[in-house]
Amino acid sequence: RSADRRELFKRLAIPFETLIADINEEQFKKKIEDPIKLVMKLAELKARKAIKILRRKNTKDDTIVIAADTIVQLQEEIIGKAKNKEQAFITIKKLNNKTHNLITGIAITRLNNSKLIVDYDKTLVSFLPLSEEEIHNYLAHDEAEGRAGAYSINDKASMFIEKIEGSPSNVAGLPIPKIFKILKNEFDMNLLEI
Repeated sequence: RSADRRELFKRLAIPFETLIADINEEQFKKKIEDPIKLVMKLAELKARKAIKILRRKNTKDDTIVIAADTIVQLQEEIIGKAKNKEQAFITIKKLNNKTHNLITGIAITRLNNSKLIVDYDKTLVSFLPLSEEEIHNYLAHDEAEGRAGAYSINDKASMFIEKIEGSPSNVAGLPIPKIFKILKNEFDMNLLEI
């Protein structure tokens, strides 16, 4: 469902179809405290649900399924998606002038294959200092809601993301180099040949 993830695939000229495989994330967020285990579990559950949906639709057996879930972690706090501008303001204010972890869990499979690879990627993201007025100005652009950490590297937030350590595509929603390696090594699929 992520606009940033769709944009990544479009830019890389990888044919894809978006499938909404909603799961009840809240029950797992209460049970699983470790952010890496959490995103991996959520990605796995989304992939399993997508598989069921696709099989009911009689989708081609060689279809690849890639499911993902992203969270932001600041020290020990897990920060999810902002549901409104108030939450987005609080989130950006917390991340302001600090470095946080952006963690994406991925689950990859092929419909005709029982193999399900679940992994994660972690990227350190540092924000410049922002005044409250600058945060309000940023939020006026309506890009924060529904995004982990209330920002997107592809939009206005790129102006105050000072430094990234790790995969830039992970910050945009998917760790493309990791996905490339998994598809190549585990499913004999080279994205450069598409």
